[in-house]
Amino acid sequence: MSGHANSLKAVLLALGANFAIFLTKLFAALVTGSGAMLAEAVHSLADCGNQGLLLLGMRQAQRPPSAEYPLGWGRALYFWSFLVAVLLFSVGGMFSIYEGVHKLTHPEPLKWPWLALGVLVFGVVAESISMRGCLQEVNKARGEQGLWTWFRETRSSELLVIFGEDLAALLGLCLAALAVVGTMVSGNLLFDAVGTIAIGVLLVVVAIAVAIEVKALLIGQGVEPRRRAELLDFLNSRPEVVAVLNLITLQMGPDVMVAVKARMAPVPGDRQLIEAINTVEAAMKARFDDVRWSFFEPDLTD
Repeated sequence: MSGHANSLKAVLLALGANFAIFLTKLFAALVTGSGAMLAEAVHSLADCGNQGLLLLGMRQAQRPPSAEYPLGWGRALYFWSFLVAVLLFSVGGMFSIYEGVHKLTHPEPLKWPWLALGVLVFGVVAESISMRGCLQEVNKARGEQGLWTWFRETRSSELLVIFGEDLAALLGLCLAALAVVGTMVSGNLLFDAVGTIAIGVLLVVVAIAVAIEVKALLIGQGVEPRRRAELLDFLNSRPEVVAVLNLITLQMGPDVMVAVKARMAPVPGDRQLIEAINTVEAAMKARFDDVRWSFFEPDLTD
């Protein structure tokens, strides 16, 4: 079974890296006049705001249940994660594409290109540190899963967003470096403009991919398939349970709701049946610490 990832650590690491990169990119963009560098600066600033929204979502998800919100605020995290994907698409991706098109029609000479390259190298180092920290947490969560399988099946929207942002940032830095080098070598400003557009397209693709995954969580996904299989195996292994007739799960941010319909082993009376159900539920919550709500129905058929 997979371990528990520290999403907060990944978010804070990304926030620190992106803010430092934003400051250096902005300075270099103002000095050099590079459109690709300016696009990267805006991208890093947007990432800082995005991480702030994720922190807000993680805080809201910890609010206790109430009469108005009986299953708590866990899914608020999905709303903020989806908003981050939208901002990554619009502020990051679309702005970069616009800036690139503007550079095509109104080219400006590139000043201090070596400074731009120095900032990009610093950015690659900082983003690599952030990506390394993110991947450490991703590896804890995915266990033996492949990275693509984890991306498609994870229910940790905040870790998904950070992974997508870090990946886009590293690839974007590489594209920006190629654009600056191409302009330096050839003297053709087309490289700078095309590099800026390529960064925008990259951000749009990543944002759409992240939004698709988070949308499924907003609609209401159950737990990961492997987690559901573990729950089924556990319940079927209990001596109190003859067979699990149906199992419904719902991911509520960091918490899980479970509804079970099962054929129970014969007992002398109703009191013993209730005690058997309570025993199974207590054991399930002890085994799966993310199960916060449990609804158990004994039956003969589904």
